[in-house]
Amino acid sequence: MGGALDACIARVRLLAAAGHELRRPHSAPLRDGIYELRSRVGTVNYRLLYFFHGKDIAVVAHALTKESDVPPSDIQRALERKRRYEQSPESHQARLNIERG
Repeated sequence: MGGALDACIARVRLLAAAGHELRRPHSAPLRDGIYELRSRVGTVNYRLLYFFHGKDIAVVAHALTKESDVPPSDIQRALERKRRYEQSPESHQARLNIERG
């Protein structure tokens, strides 16, 4: 599992460095402000679904492995988490601080 975790952390660091400028093949918009952060280890595709809060904060809302398109139910789960976060950002205390650059 270390390889997958390392690959996903590397992508999160890339997102921290590039922010809104990150594009394919590393990131792609899905819908309604939800993006996928893309990573692959061997034959497994990992996706971290995230959204932006303001200019400097990206919030990872959901993670999955996938074989084709991201299932609508996973996008919906991320959208629900985005909605809850936006209602009360201060109540979400778990943070992972990834250094920029």
